[in-house]
Amino acid sequence: TATLRDLSDRADTLIAPQLSQVTGVGRVSVQGGVRPAVRIQADLGRLAANRIGMEDLRLAIAAANIAGAKGSLDGRRQSYTLDANDQILRASQYNDIIVAWRNGAPVSLRDVAQVVDGLENSRVGGWHNGEQTVVLDVLRQPGANIINTVELVKKELPQIQRALPAGMSLEIVNDRTVTIRASIFEVQLTLVIAAALVVLVVLMFLRSWRATIIAGVSLPLSIIATFSIMWAAGFSLDNLSLMALTIGTGFIVDDAIVMIENIVRNIEEGKAPRQAALDGARQISFTVVSLTVSLIAVFIPLLFMTGIVGRMFSEFALTLTIAVVVSAVISLTLTPMLCAVLLRFAPPRGPSRLETLSLALDRGYYVSLDWALKREKLMLAITVATLALTVALYIVIPKGFLPRQDTGVLSVVLEASADASFDKMTALQAKIAEEFRRDPDVRAVTSVLGVGPLNATTNVARLTVMLRPHSERHENAEKIADRLKAAGQKLPGVALYVQPVQDIQITTRPSRSQYQYTLTSPDREELLTWSNRLLDSLRETPGLRNVAAETQDGGLRTLMRIDREKMGRLGITAQMVDDVLNDAFGQRQISTIYTQSNQYRVILEAAAQYQRDPSALEKLYVAPLGGGPQTPLASFVRLENLSAPLTVAHEDQFPASTISFDLAEGYALGDAVKIIASAEAAIGMPSSILGVFSADAAEFNKSLASEPWLILAAVVSIYVVLGVLYESFAHPFTVLTTLPSAGVGALLALLLFRIEMSIVALIGVVLLMGIVKKNAIMMIDFALDAERDDGLSARDAIVRACHLRFRPIMMTTLAALFGALPLALSHGPGSEL
Repeated sequence: TATLRDLSDRADTLIAPQLSQVTGVGRVSVQGGVRPAVRIQADLGRLAANRIGMEDLRLAIAAANIAGAKGSLDGRRQSYTLDANDQILRASQYNDIIVAWRNGAPVSLRDVAQVVDGLENSRVGGWHNGEQTVVLDVLRQPGANIINTVELVKKELPQIQRALPAGMSLEIVNDRTVTIRASIFEVQLTLVIAAALVVLVVLMFLRSWRATIIAGVSLPLSIIATFSIMWAAGFSLDNLSLMALTIGTGFIVDDAIVMIENIVRNIEEGKAPRQAALDGARQISFTVVSLTVSLIAVFIPLLFMTGIVGRMFSEFALTLTIAVVVSAVISLTLTPMLCAVLLRFAPPRGPSRLETLSLALDRGYYVSLDWALKREKLMLAITVATLALTVALYIVIPKGFLPRQDTGVLSVVLEASADASFDKMTALQAKIAEEFRRDPDVRAVTSVLGVGPLNATTNVARLTVMLRPHSERHENAEKIADRLKAAGQKLPGVALYVQPVQDIQITTRPSRSQYQYTLTSPDREELLTWSNRLLDSLRETPGLRNVAAETQDGGLRTLMRIDREKMGRLGITAQMVDDVLNDAFGQRQISTIYTQSNQYRVILEAAAQYQRDPSALEKLYVAPLGGGPQTPLASFVRLENLSAPLTVAHEDQFPASTISFDLAEGYALGDAVKIIASAEAAIGMPSSILGVFSADAAEFNKSLASEPWLILAAVVSIYVVLGVLYESFAHPFTVLTTLPSAGVGALLALLLFRIEMSIVALIGVVLLMGIVKKNAIMMIDFALDAERDDGLSARDAIVRACHLRFRPIMMTTLAALFGALPLALSHGPGSEL
């Protein structure tokens, strides 16, 4: 079995550089391993017996291993580069270094220290399923296709494996593309189902295979053309773009449905198919253009969303916009042509059950329409009340940021007491990992320990738990996380924070929980006082869980109070004291070994038995200026054991303290914002301490502030576009009066199913605005034509338009419903979005 030193060396010198050269790979970072090094572990007792100080040892070793420039010789005919075997490349060769002469005899390094092949940092480790491991995180370049990149990395692994010695093997621990592929397959399947349901709507209403074929042709053509434009624009097929196409199936076929239905109506009136296609297209073309342009107007605010959310959903909005435009072009050109060629006049048949139901609905609608038109004031009052109810529901509905995903990976933070040693943390993580592996839904567990990119302190271990595929699991990631946390809390003296890893992560720093709230103040003592008070208050709040302080106090600190007067009389300076302490306990890098493939450090430290507790300081000696006998450090230093924070955080150059938290079940992020504000008010937080949300919570606050403006911008965009099309101020307003009823329905549905108003829900509301105003446009267009061409009154014109447009409105509404229904009912990977 390979040692951690060998694993780290291969990972750093062979695997990471080779993977970095793969197309699409942006960075490869090594976790759980560090570079090999020669460690010189000094025996303080032997040094004292030979009157040799730590600084004497450091200078002697540094002088014995040199790789400096030596110059060259340049003769009349030839030149020579000077070189020497001045480097010591093997640990065993350091034993022969003479560090001092005592009583005429040399004292070699082996007499006062042990030289071993070790690591630059001995307090780092990585494990996978209980075996010592070095983990390599492979990150793609911005803009690179993650699936292509992972495929290229996988192709490179067998070649790397062949170059590894026996006892070393490569294993893919976590592959994000597995869930991405499953999610994309799920959305693709949903897209096919949605398309089939939409075409089925046409067949049910028109009872014509020919008309159904025309609609069925326009749908894939629109999607294929959209794919072509996406490819030309450099878009990629991901969950958001596929979700846009799935939702767009209803929108895409809407224009074709409106066109086909109008041509079929003309054929039913006795016209020849060619003439019916010409007349029907002429009658409906302006309506199709109006529908398309006004629908694009709804997406305009999404295109101009700023921040991370804007970058995420701009491609979604662009994909949907492209699909709608392509659909309109096909509906205005190809669809009438196919209708003229394929449609035939069919003799009247007995009404089907669906037509009987449709006629009954039509009659009922006509009666209710007549009743409503006779009570204009009541209808206006209901419209105003509906608008007020929409605003009230928007205010009270729980608001969130992004839905929690089940990616099949859990992130675990294991935290022990602030004074926990590396050896203790190694044993704790092994016990927790073993406990996790017993869970039937867990596939593998990887853990990393030690100060590094993921950990700021040694009392924290990071574990990554890979779950089994969705089809093989008994529960979702959230419930498994709760179960693992309960199992891990059987160990006394530890705190566990378990949360599902999210595909969309905005946080820039490792955290114990999903959301962060950061306090800053110029006065660090005041900051810690109020931060702890707020932390205690939030831990008692039922709406939050896993509340933790990212800045930890309670670490042990040994303070050495120097008697400067005595130290000065002995000819010793504070710099000498610091150098000796660094030599003994700072894992000091005192020299470098250069090889053809890498460079390795020579580390000086006291032997392990002298690094257990502060009593080892009594065995340290310091040499005065100009030489002379060694002076015990204890002769002019007094020790005090104190507590200290393990880390000191800053935000914008001010001392900072971050509190992380998760949401309790039934609570939204908007509720957490109110809870924290109430807690600050309850404890009387002074104005000198500034509190701001970080990462996801900060983006949520930005999106929350912009949501009403986004909806207002969509409404204004619709009004302006329709105003230009109709050359009227009144008709666009008529269309907009249909929106409050849609808003009430959407918000009531969210409340009924206990779904928070997230970014995804907001986009759904915006899309709903597009669906509802399309229905209004179809009615108003026909009413204006009847009023202008047939001289009907406004009341008679709208009654006729409602009667003629009832069937296509029902068809387009059901098409939009069936287009979104598979997404709403999906429970596979990625369905949370």
